[in-house]
Amino acid sequence: MGKVYYVSKNVGLGMLVLATVALATIIALSIAYDKERAKNRSKPENGATDSTSMPTPLTTPSTPKEPWDHYRLPDSLVPVSYNVTLWPRLKPNADGMYIFTGSSAVIFSCVKETDLIIIHSNKLNLSNFYGHHAKLSGLGDATAPTIQKTWLVVKTHYLVLQLRSALAVGASYVLYTEFQGELADDLEGFYRSEYTEDGVKNLIGTSCRVVATSQMQATYARKSFPCFDEPAMKAVFTVTIIHDRGTVALSNGREIGTADSVIDGMPLRVTTFEPTERMSTYLLAFIVSDFVNIQSTQNNNLLIRIWARRKAIEDRQGDYALNVTGPILQFYEHYYNATYPLSKSDQIALPDFNAGAMENWGLVTYRETALLYDPIMSSTGNKERITTVIAHELAHMWFGNLVTLQWWNDLWLNEGFASYVEYLGADYAEPTWNIKDQIILSDVHKVFAVDALASSHPLSRRQEEVNTPAQISEMFNTISYSKGAAVLRMLSQFLTEPVFAKGLSSYLNRFAFGNTVYPDLWDHLQQAVQNTPGMHIPHTVHNIMNRWTLQMGFPVVTIDTRTGSITQKHFLLDPDSVVDRPSQFNYTWFVPIKWMKTGVEQQQYWLLQKTDAHIEMRVSGEDWVLANTNVSGYFRVNYDLDNWDRLLSLLNTNHQALSIINRAQIIDDAFNLARAKIINTTLALRTTKYLSMERDYIPWESALRNLDYYILMFDRTEVYGALQSYLKKQIQPLFEYFKMITANWTKVPTGHTDQYNQVNAIGIACSMGVDGCRELIKSWYRQWMESPHHNPIHPNLKSTVYCSAIAFGGVEEWDFAWRMFKNATLASEAVRLRSAMACTKAPWLLNRYLEYTLDPTKIRKQDATSTMQSIARNTVGMPLAWNFIRARWSYIFQQYGRGSFSFSNLVNGITKRFSTEFELQELKKFKEDNLHVGFGSATLALEQAIEKTTANIKWVTENKARVLKWFTEEST
Repeated sequence: MGKVYYVSKNVGLGMLVLATVALATIIALSIAYDKERAKNRSKPENGATDSTSMPTPLTTPSTPKEPWDHYRLPDSLVPVSYNVTLWPRLKPNADGMYIFTGSSAVIFSCVKETDLIIIHSNKLNLSNFYGHHAKLSGLGDATAPTIQKTWLVVKTHYLVLQLRSALAVGASYVLYTEFQGELADDLEGFYRSEYTEDGVKNLIGTSCRVVATSQMQATYARKSFPCFDEPAMKAVFTVTIIHDRGTVALSNGREIGTADSVIDGMPLRVTTFEPTERMSTYLLAFIVSDFVNIQSTQNNNLLIRIWARRKAIEDRQGDYALNVTGPILQFYEHYYNATYPLSKSDQIALPDFNAGAMENWGLVTYRETALLYDPIMSSTGNKERITTVIAHELAHMWFGNLVTLQWWNDLWLNEGFASYVEYLGADYAEPTWNIKDQIILSDVHKVFAVDALASSHPLSRRQEEVNTPAQISEMFNTISYSKGAAVLRMLSQFLTEPVFAKGLSSYLNRFAFGNTVYPDLWDHLQQAVQNTPGMHIPHTVHNIMNRWTLQMGFPVVTIDTRTGSITQKHFLLDPDSVVDRPSQFNYTWFVPIKWMKTGVEQQQYWLLQKTDAHIEMRVSGEDWVLANTNVSGYFRVNYDLDNWDRLLSLLNTNHQALSIINRAQIIDDAFNLARAKIINTTLALRTTKYLSMERDYIPWESALRNLDYYILMFDRTEVYGALQSYLKKQIQPLFEYFKMITANWTKVPTGHTDQYNQVNAIGIACSMGVDGCRELIKSWYRQWMESPHHNPIHPNLKSTVYCSAIAFGGVEEWDFAWRMFKNATLASEAVRLRSAMACTKAPWLLNRYLEYTLDPTKIRKQDATSTMQSIARNTVGMPLAWNFIRARWSYIFQQYGRGSFSFSNLVNGITKRFSTEFELQELKKFKEDNLHVGFGSATLALEQAIEKTTANIKWVTENKARVLKWFTEEST
């Protein structure tokens, strides 16, 4: 539980004084900057920047000896408020560098006696005040001790002030710094993004435009100004931004004033913003651009704005986001029973942005693909992504921003929650999509694959396991997001949504503007249970949920319908793997089982130990049991062979007797149980036999994702021919069905998910050689090549058509795609083309494309690693990408991987096909050869890649012959 600190009268007066002097300070700073530049420019933060600096003491990494050797801040000081002024230069200086200058005055309280001030500062050149890096003064009656010495600690990102006497407990002080930083293109902290309106980036020509923007999560606010950069160190921020006239400045608060000024002969504008609410540093945002906006006002006078490049706004690409933002915010206000806590909601689409989006409070930043929708050029998938990402980020405005995690070890609660309720918000905005069903594919099944590994980790780690910036970045993974979503969805299902929402509302109102740990949420949900008449659960919320959050993995529940016995066991994809991580619960769970008998829903059953019996689950004859209806629980289900046979018979004779979600579940469970050697591989394959009759998207997608593993394992072997023949036979009816309902591909299917399944039908039909498919693809692409300004391909089909046409074609098709990519004015179109160019089968084109990924003038930095992944997805491209990355690992890691949340995806993507002893040895050697370089947020991913490769080798050895036999027999 985070403590709430109130601003005293003296502190409030101090803040007011600081706000009035901000402009004068920055003018003085601009003069001081020129004087200091010669001293500081060649001395970046390196542990000893001037005569008063003290070198970082040598310490043993495992046993830090001094407070500044610890990655966590001491608990002696608490920030109250900041007054931050920033001046980004959107043109390079005489040295060819883009820089920003600024000042910060932080008011803090002393809560424990100390003669040290330790505050985060990273990659900032701090100005010198009488031989020190900062100035310290007392607030009110407090007298500040004199500074003995100051120094910078590179490893832990600290500015340290050693004082000659101790700070007084209960007193408040002001720490003032002036600084210069680089406005780099590294996508971290305060950084620069470049673009041109015609889509061609030119770093030399005048058409290039520069945006100063920011990404603070998780540990980059310290790269923008000195601050107490931990989520529990909440404060109020008063921000002033100095910027070129003709540009607009944005921050978290609403603009309260702009004034023109002249500094060093430069005509500038000074924008001030209202003080923020009490908030964490990682949610700050500063942006200077020439963007424009569209806006609307809610009933409660809430200002909603969508910002983007002028051409994007003129082309109405922001309209859809504006239309859904209001309803989603209203939904959350009702759902949380708490009003939106700010005066405005800005959302901005950035040309360069590392994450998909970032929930900065009041100023949410997005990749262009996650916010901009063109009604003519964009696909249904683009629209859905925009809706769900907006719903995800706006969910954070309460859960994460208003109430914030105490430390990053509980990140899952923040991201898992938003990943669950995004489906509720999106469903409210687009009720005809049935989007809530898609959590099964997008989150539950996705995370099952990771959480079934022995190298997985619990949702909530111990605080001491998450300390360094790299360890923090590593928490932004599938477990935190998707398992968090799946487990919270399960919780809401067995509590019921109204009880879940009631507990949430109580939690948010109790801890508003504060910090929490996950048991605080359990407290409020338990209270909601106790206040609900007739509500009963077998244990407290704490006792039930601790088993899902404090131990990794999940169970497979086995039901023997011959006897009614039920057992649970920790599910491991590789049954021979060794689990080193102990569990206080011995890998047993309290499992809520919703189930049905022969189509009739039964009363929910709780499995509370390893083995139990439930006589109602005993059936015979034609009766059947299906457990985990609508996949409401986070577990897999296995049955006795008789019940499996009855379920498969049902699929083959009347598949619609089961829900769409449960048809997908049967397929996914069977394939993964087979991989874990719990059932026979041929039983899993039999779940796909009915697909020739299936027309719905979710079961088909589940099947294709599972068969994709077989394609990855066997597309370099003789098995692939038989697999192709079988899948061709199964997909043909779906291809013909969509050909018919679209009047020979001239209409768009009406259903939301039908549009997705049409894409599956065409994509698989073409890759499996269905007659007429390749010719159709080639003709569409050829028409476009002949008339580049009139693309005949429907947006829904573009990704599949582009990829297939480039795969079937040669250099002419590839070069055309490259030209279209360079000229694309819609980000989602550029993404489709960038991905499709990785589909070519020509090795020299793929090698050339790999070289392009490390040239930011060709491929934006934010897209480099995902492009490498796309190339590795290609059978021909995989060994080329693997060789490329191994040869350049040090450079790639330094440039793209240090803090990237998505860097683990690169390792996962490159190694996905690995299934030979030779590849395993290469992987181990790669790890050994690069230990000195490091792997950053990909450290765990590398361990899991070794584990998965080992499992793949065993699986292929044991299953290759029987899989070949089965596909051969079933394809004739």
